[in-house]
Amino acid sequence: MKKSFTTGILIAALVVAVNISPLSAQTSTPRYTDMVEDNPSADGDIKIVSDYLNTLLVDGNVDQATSLLAPGFMDYGPGPEDSADLQKTIDTWKQNATIQQNRKVNFVATTFNVKDGGNAGHWVSTWGTYSWTQNGKDLKLPFQYTAHLTGGKIDKDIVYYDPLYIMQKLGYTVTPPSN
Repeated sequence: MKKSFTTGILIAALVVAVNISPLSAQTSTPRYTDMVEDNPSADGDIKIVSDYLNTLLVDGNVDQATSLLAPGFMDYGPGPEDSADLQKTIDTWKQNATIQQNRKVNFVATTFNVKDGGNAGHWVSTWGTYSWTQNGKDLKLPFQYTAHLTGGKIDKDIVYYDPLYIMQKLGYTVTPPSN
């Protein structure tokens, strides 16, 4: 009888602990609106990013696209250790303009404002497809692009896509290292 009573008390204590724990965990987890709010310049920021992507990717007008970037601009991605400053980004896109034809981009965009911390400010996120012809091959690349804007200029961006997919479409192969 004593063993059953002790087991019953332990089970009851466990049930109480389980029911209380989620309540305390929920109160310490910030809500979306604690961290993010509507972007007060949403339409203007989406236009800047849309103009940048269309001008750069489709028109190949690097100078006009550069006018939408802040002086200390940094480009990150697609990998965690990939980054480029303003000049390297410009040089890459100038080279792309000479080897890519029939360039098109389709995307949708959303925007938000991060209230504080290291990522504070206006952000525009897009996802879409970039397509072009290179070396006689038609390529279609899904991408996700997110830009941070300060004072009406893009000061940093992050792009995610699969570079291996493009390399393989262009005929490159992956050779594993020999052991």
